[in-house]
Amino acid sequence: MRFGFFDQLPCASGFTERQRYRDIMAQIELGDELGFDTVWLGELHFSRAFSILADPLMVLAAAAQRTTRIRLGTAVTLLPLHNPVKIAEEAAIADILSDGRLELGCGRGTAPLHYEGYAIPQEESRERFEEALDFILKAWTSDTFSYEGKHFRARDLSVVPRPVQTPHPPVRIAANSPDTFPFAGRRKLPIFATPLINPPDKLKEGLAVYRDTLPAGMPGDTALAFPVHVAASRAQARQDCETGFCARRRSGCGRSGTRTSRPSRRFARYWPVSSESNTRISIARWGSLATPHTASTGCEPYSANTAWTSSFAISTKAGSWTTPWSSSR
Repeated sequence: MRFGFFDQLPCASGFTERQRYRDIMAQIELGDELGFDTVWLGELHFSRAFSILADPLMVLAAAAQRTTRIRLGTAVTLLPLHNPVKIAEEAAIADILSDGRLELGCGRGTAPLHYEGYAIPQEESRERFEEALDFILKAWTSDTFSYEGKHFRARDLSVVPRPVQTPHPPVRIAANSPDTFPFAGRRKLPIFATPLINPPDKLKEGLAVYRDTLPAGMPGDTALAFPVHVAASRAQARQDCETGFCARRRSGCGRSGTRTSRPSRRFARYWPVSSESNTRISIARWGSLATPHTASTGCEPYSANTAWTSSFAISTKAGSWTTPWSSSR
């Protein structure tokens, strides 16, 4: 099992974009020093409070110059919004500058705002995603190639530079919709999954489909995202998280055009994770969203009637989320 962290760099009022980019660079440097396996950066657009991380590959290329060990991943690059030639080139450069530490996470995204801003019909997202993925993999594994798709085409094209990793950087697919789990399985690709989008029963169904679609004997590779906030008491956890949590809900719901609701009394639950200390993990519950918990070394796993919990972690001081990615092979 490997552990990483995720950020999509929201920029709350009172903060500047310059400061927030300094924050994320410092966070990646610290993650490198602390021994995190991977940093994952999301690509989002057109909503300052929700995210100012419009080009994660550019940030990862900069982070490559300040780190030596941590792997640098996108979670995810929105392939339907871009020309695959450009993504193949930029990702290769990031891989070169990091000495082969890039991980390319790919997805379609769900925000209509993104597609409207890029003037791309969202109903074309699946076709564009599949074509772009095939295009990029061909560009990385062929000296010269041709491609004839509905949306993207190439004839006798040689894309340079080429990545350091061979045959190419690891590619991971965001599996959130029912058709993506079997798609990733058929392509033999690792996936991202999160109970922040699919409730436990749907997530387990999707993961079962993914495993069943993989070739016989091939183990699955799933990266699970679940935010965690650590506090010494229930009151402290609520004080730390509630402002940022509510702002996050308002920002996210505003982007999707849905109404917000006040967090209920179920906002926080706490797990004792060590019998030798008062340290507790604050679990901010949201509806039926859930994720399995893995206790760290030296801590005892929480025992309860259910094996699923859900959690959110928001740093109200920095206006960002701290989210571990746990990737098991």
